[in-house]
Amino acid sequence: MKHLTEAQRYTISVMSKIGYSKSDIAKAIGKHKSTISREISRNCDKRNNEYRVDLSQYKCLQRHKEKPKKIYFTEAIKAHVNQWIEEEYSPEQIVGRAKNDNIECVSAERIYQHIWEDKKRGGFLHKKLRHKGRKYRKRGASRDKRGIIKNRTDISLRPQ
Repeated sequence: MKHLTEAQRYTISVMSKIGYSKSDIAKAIGKHKSTISREISRNCDKRNNEYRVDLSQYKCLQRHKEKPKKIYFTEAIKAHVNQWIEEEYSPEQIVGRAKNDNIECVSAERIYQHIWEDKKRGGFLHKKLRHKGRKYRKRGASRDKRGIIKNRTDISLRPQ
């Protein structure tokens, strides 16, 4: 695990208030002293130069949220996927064809997400799917009612 946990940040806060050196704090939580130094300088309160757990955790989470993410589902891939959906290929088939043709593609799950987003916007991609966007029976989710005879008597309960 590379990132510092909230408990480790708490330890840094308490030990630095008591007056321990960064090397001692690093030994206590099992990290390198440069990690502790970087953590304190990056996440301390800039007004009074005090290291606080709640502020440092908040700053860490904000940095993770604001970090630029790579966009894998580009417009070119969307156009390719839409073309195959129009030809009534399933998302699984689209991924398989892309893999065979060495074309960059996203996962089948991401293609389904794209189809449902299109449906919410009033599009018609879901109509090209096998189930036409309708719900289907999920296996094992609830009791199966098929093949059940109404008002049946159990064999073990019948008089002999």
